[in-house]
Amino acid sequence: MTYMTKLTCFKAYDIRGKLDTELNEDIAYRIGRAYGQIYQPKTVVIGCDIRLSSESLKQATIHGLNDAGVNVLDLGMTGTEEVYFGAFHLDVQGGIEITASHNPMDYNGMKLVRENARPISADTGLKEIQALAEAGTFTEVAAKGTTQSYNILPEFVDHLMTYIDPAKIRPMKLVVNAGNGAAGHVIDAIEDKFKALNVPVEFVKIHHEADGTFPNGIPNPILIENRDSTRDAVIQHGADMGIAWDGDFDRCFLFDEKGQFIEGYYIVGLLAQAFLLKQTGEKIVHDPRLVWNTFDVVAQYQGEAIQSKSGHAFIKDVMREHNAVYGGEMSAHHYFRDFAYCDSGMIPWLLVLSVLSETGQSLSSLVEEMIAKFPCSGEINFKVADTQATIQKIFEHYASQNPTIDQTDGVSLDFGAWRFNVRASNTEPLLRLNIESRRDQNPRPMQDYVDELTQLIQA
Repeated sequence: MTYMTKLTCFKAYDIRGKLDTELNEDIAYRIGRAYGQIYQPKTVVIGCDIRLSSESLKQATIHGLNDAGVNVLDLGMTGTEEVYFGAFHLDVQGGIEITASHNPMDYNGMKLVRENARPISADTGLKEIQALAEAGTFTEVAAKGTTQSYNILPEFVDHLMTYIDPAKIRPMKLVVNAGNGAAGHVIDAIEDKFKALNVPVEFVKIHHEADGTFPNGIPNPILIENRDSTRDAVIQHGADMGIAWDGDFDRCFLFDEKGQFIEGYYIVGLLAQAFLLKQTGEKIVHDPRLVWNTFDVVAQYQGEAIQSKSGHAFIKDVMREHNAVYGGEMSAHHYFRDFAYCDSGMIPWLLVLSVLSETGQSLSSLVEEMIAKFPCSGEINFKVADTQATIQKIFEHYASQNPTIDQTDGVSLDFGAWRFNVRASNTEPLLRLNIESRRDQNPRPMQDYVDELTQLIQA
C-alpha cells in the first residue's frame, strides 16, 4: 500500500479535506486506527452526515478502530451533536462524526472527541493522531473490536426536552429548514414527542428529506444568499419563527415572524435571558466582539457575564472554570453546561421557544428592542496586506480620544457612546471588524462609524 507521508486534512479543530486526494477510505482507516492505538478506548460512538461519501468513510474508520481493538457503536446518520451526546451520555470513551458541515460538495471530514465529549484539537491530541496516521506504525492487537448499531435518537430527544417546560409552551407555528435533511430525523422525533406531550407546536418543514446530492445547495445560512427559502416560508405560512441549520446542524439560525434574519449577537442575549428566567445568578460566557446587549440582559435578569476569547476550545475552558450554564459566540455556536459544554443547534431554538412562551411577546418585539438599544454593524471583513500594522494604525488614530482598551481577543476600543473590536483572522490575511453603539449615549448613526473605520483601514 502506498502511504501518503503527509496528510493535509488535519486542521486546527478538526479534519477536513478534498475527497480522494486529501481524504479517502485508506486515510480514514488510518485515522481510526491511530485514534484507537493512542487513546485505547474500550468503546467509541461514530456517526455520519448525509454526504454521499460519508457512509463509506465511516465504515473505513470503524474498520481502523476495530483493528486497534476498539468496540464501536454505530449511530448511523447523525448530526455532530448526537455523537457528542452519545460520547458523554453512554458509558463510552470517545466519539467521531464524519462531516464536512458547510464545506463544498467534494469535501468531507471528521470531528473527534474523547470521554465526556472533550474536544480533540491540534493542541489536545490531533497532531499525535496525524503523526501516527502518517507513519502507519500500527501495533497488532490480541483481540479485534466489535461493531453494533445503536439508535441514540430517543435518549437524545429526552435530553432536549429537559431544556423546556412542555406545559408552558404556547401555541406556535415554526418553519424548519433542515438544509438538505441532516436535521430532519431529529425534528420528526421532537414533533412526535410534542404530540405525545400535547405541546401545541406546528412544524412547517422545508428541504426536509435527507439528500446527499444537496439539491438546495450547501446549507450555511450565515451567508445572506442562503436565507431566502426560510424567510419566504415564514412569511407565506404566517409562522412565529423560522429555524435553519448548517450541514451537520451544530449551528442554527433564527428568523422572526416577519422573516427577518436575527444576528447571532442578539441570540446570545435571548439565550442568556432563557437561562436566567429559569435560575438567577447563573454565569454566562460571551466573546468580546460585541458585548453591551449581553451585559444589559444579564444585569436585567440577575446573572453574571464572563468574557472569553472566541473559539470553541477557549469558551469551553472558561465555562468549565466558572461552572457557567451557557456560552455563546457571534458565529452561531452556542455551548451548554448540561450538554457536556458542547455546542448544539437544537437546544437554542427550544430555549427561544420557551422565552417566547414565557414573555408572551413575538420574536421581533424581543429582538427589535435589543437592536434599537444596541445597534451593531454585523461583522465586516477587510483584506489587508499586514493585519498587525493596520491594527497599530487604528490604535494610533484613536489614541488621543483615550478609549478604554481590552485585548482579550484582538483589540477592543470603547469610547462610551460606541465601541469596536478588530481582530485578525487565524487562517487568512483578513481583519474582522465589529462595531456597536448605545442608544442612551446619543451616538452618531452606525453608518458614520462604519465609514470612518473603513476609510482608516483602507487608507
